[in-house]
Amino acid sequence: MALYFISIGLNDSKDISLKGLETVKKCAKVYLEGYTSVLNCPVSDLEKLYGKKVIIADRDLVESKAGETILKDAEEQNTAFLVVGDVFSATTHMDLWLRAKEKGIETIAIHNASVLTAVGITGLELYKFGKVTSIPFHNKDVKSPIEVLKQNQKMGLHTLFLLDLDPKEKKFLAINDAAAYLIKNRVPKDTKAVACCALGSSHPLLKYGALEILQKESFSKFPQSLIIPGKLHFMEEKALELLA
Repeated sequence: MALYFISIGLNDSKDISLKGLETVKKCAKVYLEGYTSVLNCPVSDLEKLYGKKVIIADRDLVESKAGETILKDAEEQNTAFLVVGDVFSATTHMDLWLRAKEKGIETIAIHNASVLTAVGITGLELYKFGKVTSIPFHNKDVKSPIEVLKQNQKMGLHTLFLLDLDPKEKKFLAINDAAAYLIKNRVPKDTKAVACCALGSSHPLLKYGALEILQKESFSKFPQSLIIPGKLHFMEEKALELLA
């Protein structure tokens, strides 16, 4: 018996790898982590493709109740733990991996694309990204994203801001809210940034412009993220010009 950590990509049911799909089909129980990200398709699409019932695993189930659910199942039968993007993009998944190891459960990971690699479509070089940070919904007294930005800027590195979301309540922090947060925390309003919507989809929405401009725009595709570029290579500049 094993617990399979299966990455299912960023957009819809068809983004799962062939290896991932074959593995899901041989599992007795299938859980879908449902709080760090969300697909642009209903869960019913996954169930139709997999031929399996998909159990939504919220944060409480994964972080507090996995012992009597996911891990208990994996001790008795092949169990799949599906993750949007890639399995180890969030620390909560490594915690589950380690708890499974401690119980002597065989753990196997199947990888896929994540937002950390999909940002390459902007033309910004992946190896020039610094520390990634998140902007939460309730950010009035939150300063850590600003500190991360300052640290990255000192080294000329790009900063990726992941924007908060609550799939259960269908709530998403939007790019204009993130831009407003940055400006409120004294990031110059003329700072250029890249708005990224629905990364990993066939038609992601990308826009390059000043924070004060992005703050006024409404972007309808989700999930969303924001990038403030660091020192640019001329090829990066050329790529960003196409997004202006």
